[in-house]
Amino acid sequence: MTKPLRLELDRSAKTPLAEQIGKGIRAAIESGVLAPGARLPSWQDLAAQLGVARGTVRSAYEKLSSAQLIVASRATGTHVADRPSFPVRKDKAPAPGSFMEMYQELTAGPAIFQMGVPAQETFPATLFARMRAQAVRVEMSAPAIYPDPGGELDLRREIAAYLALARGLDCAPSQIIITSGFSGGLGLALRVLGLEQKKVWVEDPGFPFTRHGLALARLSIAPIPVDADGIDVDYGLKHAPDAALVVVTPGQQAPLGSTLSLARRSRLLDWAARSKAWVIEDDYLSELQLKGRATPALASLDRAGRVIHIGSFSKTVTPALRLGFVVAPAALASRFAEAAACLAPAPGPAVQLATADFMREGHYLRHLRRTKRVYAAQGDALLKQLRARAANVAIAGLAAVLPLPDGAPDLAIARQAASLGLAPTPLSLWYASAASVRAGLLLGVATSPQKRIEESCAQLFGIIDRLT
Repeated sequence: MTKPLRLELDRSAKTPLAEQIGKGIRAAIESGVLAPGARLPSWQDLAAQLGVARGTVRSAYEKLSSAQLIVASRATGTHVADRPSFPVRKDKAPAPGSFMEMYQELTAGPAIFQMGVPAQETFPATLFARMRAQAVRVEMSAPAIYPDPGGELDLRREIAAYLALARGLDCAPSQIIITSGFSGGLGLALRVLGLEQKKVWVEDPGFPFTRHGLALARLSIAPIPVDADGIDVDYGLKHAPDAALVVVTPGQQAPLGSTLSLARRSRLLDWAARSKAWVIEDDYLSELQLKGRATPALASLDRAGRVIHIGSFSKTVTPALRLGFVVAPAALASRFAEAAACLAPAPGPAVQLATADFMREGHYLRHLRRTKRVYAAQGDALLKQLRARAANVAIAGLAAVLPLPDGAPDLAIARQAASLGLAPTPLSLWYASAASVRAGLLLGVATSPQKRIEESCAQLFGIIDRLT
């Protein structure tokens, strides 16, 4: 070498000096500072340079030689070994226009107007953390055996009681399978039903992640329009009568907020029973109905066992829990249990036991009542700001729908807003049929604190004015 190898040693560290020398040389080789064939100083010279014992350097060299990083020769000295060169792997951004680009944009945050996440300030985080810590201690002190893949019985009992009270749905704990959120429940249901190549009705507009998941499961997508009464069942019967599955958000349609009317519920269930089709009920927002009482679950009207009810704690507690549940029809309960055991077991017991305690002690229902009051106030304040600047704005579920002129670049508006810490969701992404696409923005109510609403709306409309 033409100049000495520079290594910095920390003599006060617990790491032996030989190991520090070895790590320093290894890092220089792997980073390319020392290229293949580069000559290293002899261990005697390096020891003198570093002020350490010769045996210390010799030990480091011997380990590097054993790892085939260096080669020692009496004739030519010590050199960096020849190694195949591999390009350094770098994380690549998702391809423009890809699903993962959209997914990352819609789930980034936290930010003002972001949909799909609850307000952090309404949740009793300290209380839940204490319950979770206790549950972790219980989990760690329990025998080292595999937990029930269908979920902890305590949580399944609490969910069954909650569904009977809040959603009018009478089910046994044995029908409930605990999952990793709604997407985990959807994946489990699709595995059980095995409907590859079959046709599925999806709401148009409807949740883009669900639609993409159905496509990944190799179902044929049949977009069905939505109006003030929910999914248009008659349209579906006319244009896709051979569908084997329907995925709906009957309580509060996502994203337009309409409730599936009783007449259409009956029509949908009658058709499913006659045609042996399945209905997946996405209980979107559960009972977080800001005005009035939430309608009973669609599954509560099902007498033929064709409805699979899926709920989660993502919107009511936090998506970080990755906790949801499926209520399987009684005839399918064992098949769901088998699929969970072999392919999609429930999350770890601690988070389940903490959630069960949270529900059993009444904290969950109190949290929902408090949250609805806060969201109602925030929704009113948001609506006031939006209606001062735009027409036809409405609250739909937990979002304000802000229509934009036809052809307006709602995706570009959302991307510019992100630079200001705002996260409106482009409405156009929710449409499956290009012919029916409407431009607009969805503004989350839960993430619109009143003290920031006026300023945030002014910033958003500034972007809209520039781009439309």
